[in-house]
Order: sequence, then C-alpha cells, then structure tokens
Amino acid sequence: MFRIVNKKELNSAVTLLEIEAPFVAKKAKAGQFIIFRVDEFSERVPLTIADYDREKGTVTIIFQKVGLSTKLLAAKEVGDSIRDFVGPLGVATNKDIIILEDEMSAVSDNYYLMTDDGTKGEKGFVTDKLKSLIEAGNQYDAVIAIGPIPMMKFVSKTTEPYGIPTTVSMSPIMIDGTGMCGGCRVTVGGEIKFACVDGPDFDGHQVDFDELMNRNSVYKKEEAELTEKHICRMDKMAHDLIH
Repeated sequence: MFRIVNKKELNSAVTLLEIEAPFVAKKAKAGQFIIFRVDEFSERVPLTIADYDREKGTVTIIFQKVGLSTKLLAAKEVGDSIRDFVGPLGVATNKDIIILEDEMSAVSDNYYLMTDDGTKGEKGFVTDKLKSLIEAGNQYDAVIAIGPIPMMKFVSKTTEPYGIPTTVSMSPIMIDGTGMCGGCRVTVGGEIKFACVDGPDFDGHQVDFDELMNRNSVYKKEEAELTEKHICRMDKMAHDLIH
C-alpha cells in the first residue's frame, strides 16, 4: 500500500497528491510515469511523474478528475493509501526546455497563467500565449506539452510552422506498462510505437493525434455507465445511513 502524505486541490477539476513511494522516488527521472490502482478492483491508470523527493521518498502526481478511477483517487485524503503505485516507467527526458502544461506555460524565467474564462491569469489557451510569444520575436529551442491530447495537438500545430522541436507526453489506454499488451500503441511518423516502453515522450509533429483521440474514446460509453452506477450506489449508501 502507498500512503498519501500531501494533497492539494489546484482547482475544481485538478488535484495534486504526494505519495510515499521510496523505491519509485529513488529511481524516478523527468519524463517518466507511474501506473496506479486505487484498490484491488480498480483499473490500471498511467500518470506523469510531476515531481519527486529522493530524501523524503515521495512522488508527486497531478491529475484531472475525468473518469471513475481519477475521481476515486481524488476522493482519497492525507493518511489514506492506494493499492498500487508502479514505476518509474517509460524513457526519461533530459532536456532544458520550455514546458507548456494544461492551463499554464513556463517560458524561460517567466510564468504565464492561462485559463479558459480568465478568472485567473489571462483568458485563453496556452496556444494563444505561445503563438503571441513566438510572433513577438522570442526564440525557443524546444517546447514540451503535457496534458490533454487536444491541447498537445494544437501546441504541436502552433510550433510546426516555425520549425520548433516539440515533445509531447502520450497518455493512451494502458494496461501492463511493459509493452506486452499493445494497448498503448500510437502512430508516430507512420510507425507503430508503444507509449509505455518507447515513450511516453514523442515528436509532436509526428504523432497521429486524431487516431489517438479515437482510440482513447473507445470505452467512453462504458466509462460513463460505470461512473453513473458507482455514483448511484454511493448515493444509495448515503441515503440508507441517513434514514
């Protein structure tokens, strides 16, 4: 079991957890990921390693509450534990680069906060800020995009005309994390790659994002039904306890 030692709700949809996992923290490097399971009945879900502390023996993950598993994970509190926290997995990235994340981009020593509705930072997408900075004459050696697939797709489309090398972190459907199941396959430059062992980082200008989005939506109906059933069951339990 892996204990949660810190939790922050970054906004209504995004949660940060610091997990006690000394063996993962000891070997973790930038660009790698972990696979978690909330309990013995849960699915295996990959998440990027956002940070690690070798001395404390902890690994930090930041995730969006989208499906049932991430919602169950977000419901955990400090002191609670989760069943599995496997890693570090994937190929490490060793580059000095600009990082564009969902809702935030870090450029050189300056940080730009972007939100869809403008309630924090500037109103707009990370691609809006990125394009304006490039058009203003700023020179960038490379860009990394980590986050939702549509965001990474359009970051890649924004940098491509300018010839700026762009790395994206893939998060396809994944099961074993060792390259055996083939579930995490992505098409990069016309070739089949496996995100768990060949990635998760790839050249954003070579990734077939449309194919990836179609593959990731295969179980959307089942996921929605499972989430609804789970919520309904929890509501019934709460009702029975009260009455």
